[in-house]
This record gives sequence, structure tokens and C-alpha cells, in this order.
Amino acid sequence: MNVTNQMKLSFISKSANESFARAVVSAFLLPTDPTVSDIADIKTAVSEAVTNCIVHAYPHTDGTIYIDMKIVDNKRVIIKVRDKGVGISDIKKAMEPLYTTSSDERAGLGFAVMQSFCDKVKVRSVVGKGTAVTLEKIISKV
Repeated sequence: MNVTNQMKLSFISKSANESFARAVVSAFLLPTDPTVSDIADIKTAVSEAVTNCIVHAYPHTDGTIYIDMKIVDNKRVIIKVRDKGVGISDIKKAMEPLYTTSSDERAGLGFAVMQSFCDKVKVRSVVGKGTAVTLEKIISKV
């Protein structure tokens, strides 16, 4: 695995920072010469992962969201979005479409959306310690 570039980012879990995360990730990706579709897919998946942190990891307080991003062999992108929030007690259940622990009108489609826009999605979580979602996508060349 030849890491051609990587970055680390952290920010407060405020809704306004979701668009910031999308912009940073897409800007970092540009040297790989991605298609418009690849950029849109990655921005959407990152948006869902960050929103999960904001809504579920830190439900009654602000916390920190961390993004680690690597470009491998100038064609594969690996993005880890993690938090130190409440964690997920049943990852399998949480990844089911339409399942949500939120009391507001959430659709429960975050993980399904991430899976549909990425080649690989991995979720690790420890209750009381946080969650890490790793997204992988192969960049198409035009």
C-alpha cells in the first residue's frame, strides 16, 4: 500500500461543520483527478458519517469529530470518521435501513447511504468510548 497523500482534521460536532467536512474532503481529493460522480459520492458518504456523529455520538453536548483521510496509489481513498461519543451497542442493528435511535424525524438511512456510495464501509464501536466509520472508494479516472 503506497500512501500518496494523507491528512487529519478535527472539529466540533456542530451542524454547521458538516458542510465544512464535505468541502475539505472534496478539496483534498482533487489531485487524484476524480470524476464528478466520485466527488459527489464521497461528499455524501462523509456527510452521513459526520451527521451520525453530530446527532448520535454527542446527543446532548458538543464533542470532537476526527477525520483521517488517505489516498493510496493515487486511486483509492480511505476516510475514517470517528468520535469519542456514546458508541453503538448493536452495530448490526444500527446498520439496518430505517433503524434510528433518534427521537426526531430521522430516516435511519445513514449507513445504507454510506454503503451505496462507497466500495467498502467498516464500523467499529465501543459503548461509552466512541465509534469509527471507515469508508473506502476506488477513484474512477475519466
